[in-house]
Amino acid sequence: MNWIEAIGYLGTALTISATAMSTMIPLRIISLCASCAVIVYGSLIGSMPVVLTELIQMPFNAYRLWQMLRLVRDVETAADGDLSLEWLRPFGSRRPFGIGEVVFRKGDTADEMYYIESGVFRIPEVGIEVRKGGIVGELGLLSPGNARTASLVCVEAGHALCVSYSDVKQLYYQNPEFGFYLLRLTSERLFQGRHGLSNPQAVAGDAL
Repeated sequence: MNWIEAIGYLGTALTISATAMSTMIPLRIISLCASCAVIVYGSLIGSMPVVLTELIQMPFNAYRLWQMLRLVRDVETAADGDLSLEWLRPFGSRRPFGIGEVVFRKGDTADEMYYIESGVFRIPEVGIEVRKGGIVGELGLLSPGNARTASLVCVEAGHALCVSYSDVKQLYYQNPEFGFYLLRLTSERLFQGRHGLSNPQAVAGDAL
């Protein structure tokens, strides 16, 4: 085996190692290394299809790596004090709500959480209004049976960022650090809720 073949085998080994990884950041890093090795190998043997395939894959892996690193950074910042969901914006969908529209009712199955971007939303069971910057419904992910414990009604037209629990779970499995910091955020919100109802944005998640 000459040194050119050794580079090819290195690329193969790195590719196999990447597919065996369960967390996204190491997977993306190893995939980028594998692409570099395969590109060098393809160039040395004159196989442009091999080189072209890796050149196409590399930007996707690099972007996903950057996205996940940014997510971890932003979640760390959020866990240190900023309890908004701005850091989840790339993973949510923006949805409009009209006056009087019921977002969900008490007893409904909880399948997503909401970051209020504009408008006013009211929790009628406890008389709390949630305004811009408020978070509602993240604790439904942890509640028994994922059932809503209160309702949410739009009283002033606005928009909310909706993040499904399935996306949250996917992010958790892809990156354990995300799950750890999300747990910190949720715990912080629970502690805030014990201080009373003086700050609706701080306790809305605790109510739902």
